Amino acid sequence: MIRYMRLPKDDAPLRTRLEELAAERRRFGYRRLAVLLRRDGWKVNIKRVLRVYREAHLQVRKRLKRRVALGRGDPAAAALSMNERWSLDFVHDTLESGRRIRTLNIVDDFTRECLAIEVDTSLSGHRVARVLDAIGFVRGFPQTIVMDNGTELTSIAMACWARDRKVRLHFIQPGKPTQNAYVESFNS
Repeated sequence: MIRYMRLPKDDAPLRTRLEELAAERRRFGYRRLAVLLRRDGWKVNIKRVLRVYREAHLQVRKRLKRRVALGRGDPAAAALSMNERWSLDFVHDTLESGRRIRTLNIVDDFTRECLAIEVDTSLSGHRVARVLDAIGFVRGFPQTIVMDNGTELTSIAMACWARDRKVRLHFIQPGKPTQNAYVESFNS
């Protein structure tokens, strides 16, 4: 009788790449790291990624207090041309009936022009990406978008949108709305 003998796979290159990605993106779990690996051309199963991820002790520790993603570098001092940098922010309000509404305001920092105001009771990351697409296909996409650390804006949908459109997302530091002054001025 012939029995199948499994050949062990060499996980060293995968482990090395996972450790590199985990060092760059400290708060990414194995699922998001698997997406990045596939984007790099690796043909790996999610279960294999999880196994190697655990063996390398890369698990993300639970936070005691919620903290938000910080921006990557400083944005340019001032926009020098149209579509160089956009700013976006949310504003909340309550209707007379007690129902909450949100508005998404998008401003071009160079022209100080409001590009869109999207109003709804709930605005997801996919919805924000659709609004940005609608503006971008008419006007052109920006080089950088400056925004706060809201859950809609730090979502995978926004990260994928930015990667596909080659737009840099810059997140301001928590509690420092002056870093996003153009849209904050518009909101006031």
